[in-house]
Amino acid sequence: MSHSASSFGDSASAGDATSGQHAQADREIERAMPCLIALLALISPRLALIAMWLLSDMLHLAFDGWILPVLGFLLLPWTTLAWAAMWSVGTAGVTGFEWAIVAIAVLTDLGSNGGVARSR
Repeated sequence: MSHSASSFGDSASAGDATSGQHAQADREIERAMPCLIALLALISPRLALIAMWLLSDMLHLAFDGWILPVLGFLLLPWTTLAWAAMWSVGTAGVTGFEWAIVAIAVLTDLGSNGGVARSR
């Protein structure tokens, strides 16, 4: 009977080690997520938004519904990306210096949309 008790204790500690390894892997993925999204944003802000939607809950936390993120995806992708990133970085809101980042994103979107209209 003591053998089965020690086996149970060993399996419990092995289970704790496994769950600890999974928790550590999850933390590493969460730390790498902003880097992945930043790299995708260099390619395309819309691609970064898709990755943010699929791989994290940043968009869900920053926006209450689905209408604003979809409109942002179509019309103002840099602004939508900046708003969601600044919302998740701060205290569940955009305050202080974070507004400057969002303003730069708005100007970037307006510049890219204006450049497309001017080229036509």
